[in-house]
Formats: sequence, structure tokens, C-alpha cells
Amino acid sequence: MTRRTLMGGCAAGTLLAVAGSTGARAATSTTASTTASDNAALQAAISDLAHPPAISAQLRVDRRGDRWYGTAGVADIASGRAVRPDDRFRAGSVTKAFVATVVLQLWTERRVELDAPIGRYLPDLLPSAFARRITVAQLLNHTSGLPDHRGIPDDSTPEAVLQQRWDRWTPREWVETVTHDPLKFTPGSKQEYRGINYVLLALLIEKLTARPYGQEIQTRVLRPLGPTRTLLPGQDPRLHGPHVHGYLRMTDGSLRDVTVYNQSSAWGEGELVSTVDDLFRFQQALFSGALLPPHALDKLFTLPPDSVRMLDGGPARYSLGLQTATVNGVTFWGKTGETEGYRTRMFATRDLSLRFVLSYTPTPLTTQEEMTNRVVAALTA
Repeated sequence: MTRRTLMGGCAAGTLLAVAGSTGARAATSTTASTTASDNAALQAAISDLAHPPAISAQLRVDRRGDRWYGTAGVADIASGRAVRPDDRFRAGSVTKAFVATVVLQLWTERRVELDAPIGRYLPDLLPSAFARRITVAQLLNHTSGLPDHRGIPDDSTPEAVLQQRWDRWTPREWVETVTHDPLKFTPGSKQEYRGINYVLLALLIEKLTARPYGQEIQTRVLRPLGPTRTLLPGQDPRLHGPHVHGYLRMTDGSLRDVTVYNQSSAWGEGELVSTVDDLFRFQQALFSGALLPPHALDKLFTLPPDSVRMLDGGPARYSLGLQTATVNGVTFWGKTGETEGYRTRMFATRDLSLRFVLSYTPTPLTTQEEMTNRVVAALTA
């Protein structure tokens, strides 16, 4: 199952020194606002592959039209090949931004009401007390109050995670694991980030369109962007064509390749396979209004009322599809993604004056946000 953080972090694992090239940054133009030292700071931010321990990193940045791309480490330990911007990797919960885009498109087509209970569209899937109270919008912005999972495999150790790589789940089986306890809170009253919300939204897309949700994303989002290497793999556990390998450090210190992994438990919430270039293109199209009309696009940049707080008491930070964070006075919107061996960070200012896509491959099961924080600090200094 996918693991997630928000520019903030989990306990760091043991340090790992990675042998191999640190990569060379792509040549870019230098403007009054972007200097060679700025680019050097970005390269330094991703070249520290000991904090967190990682095998590779790649970063694409756009600062008011001035673009930069850099890499560090290797795509594959065995070959030592440098990372390329069209290499596929697992993008984890960035999937949710694609799902939300399609749901909002269907809303603009008047095929779904955001304030309608999910039970209107997906009857007999959730307990009636859930289905009649949780709305489509509350799934989108993580205010549903759905209970915790029961009966899912343990993923507290890297060995346990590795044992699950061939597990196959159907979406309905995964939904069933959150139907055994009462709602955690009144829907709409609090916010808790939950991947299961987007499994239900992917099922909603399939109900409304009578097509697999991945096909709808392909038709509605990916095809308008032009040729891409992005896909929803379903039950296929392998990455095909040039790709970045993911690795996990076991408790005995050994390193295991976890690139081959069935992502069916992340269906709808975190199974996306993409590239840095593709996510950069998607980010541009989404924020510029190429995929959504203005009234739908506004939904992506609107948080719940101030009265709605995270479970820890902090302010809500999830809209109907994105998340937000403010660093050094700069407010970013976008999406994080995590799955075993991979981390993705896709963020931009609303006006696209500053944006980045970061992909790296940490080896601890859980990591702090050291690399992301270095990148953001360099961009907002």
C-alpha cells in the first residue's frame, strides 16, 4: 500500500552512501532572477543522497519561464545508468490529482453533484450510515470521516512490505476493509488524509462512465497532453521500458529491489506510473485551465472553512484534489506521492511563476522530507 507525507516527515532511516555518478544538470539560460549559483543550490539539494538515503533523484524546475533539470545517482544500481527525464517511476498518490481532475470534469458536465451523497451513485458499497452522509466533495477533500482499515497486511517492516509485492486486491475488497467500525467523525467536520477516499472516487468514475477509470484518465487527461509515458498499470506489477528502479533497505542492512510490485491495493489512490516530463506537462495543463474551466479549477485552490481542522488541530490543507503548503512566504499547491522505493513531489504556485517536479528513490521504509525541504528552501530563498 502507498505511504504518504506532506512536506513534513517521518523518522529517518540509517544513512546510505550510494556509489555512482551524481549526474550533470542540464544547461539552462541565466536571467537576472536565475543565476548559476541558484542552479548550483538546486543541484546540491538533490545531490545529497545520504539525507535521506537514496539511490537517485531528479528535479525539473520552472522559474518564470527559465527551466532547469538536474539528476543525481543512478536509475539502476546494476547498470549504473544515469537517470533521464523520460524514465518511468511509480508516482504514488499523485494519482489522486488525475482522479480529481476527471471527477471535476464530470461535475462540469452535470453528470455528478459534488454535494450529493456517494450512496446515490454507489449503492450497496458502503454501510448505509456512511453512504447517505458522505458526499462526493467530502471524498475529494478528505473530510469523509471513514474509519481505519481492518484486515489488511502488516507493512511496518521492509520485510513485511516485500512479502506483499504479489498480493492482488480488487477495489471492492479494499473498500470493504473500512466498513467495520463507525465513522471517525461527522463528515465535513474534520480533515484526515485517506487514500480510500480516492478508491471510491475511481469507482464513481467507472459507474458514471461505464469505463475503467484508467481509460477515462487516458482519454480526458493524458491524450490532450500529447504523447506521454504515463499509465495506470492495474494488476501488472512490472515497469516496462526505460525506468528508475526502487530499492528498500532491509533490517539486516541488505538492499532489495522493489521495482516489481503489484499496486492493486493502491488502485485509484496511488498506482500511477509516470515520468518527470509527463508530470511537468500535466501540472502546466491543469493549472493553466487546459483541463478544467475556471469555476472547476477554483475548486482545486479552495480549502474547507477555517472551522474544519486536521485531526491534530492544525489547519486544513487539502482542497478538492490538491494540497497546499507555504514556505518562506511562497504558497505552493500540488501533490505528494509515495510508494515502496519511490517519492514524488509535484508543486507550483497558482500562477505557475514557480513550479517543480521532484522524483527520488529513498531506501528506508519511512523517511523525513530532507530532500524536499532543501529543494524548496533553494527555490524560495
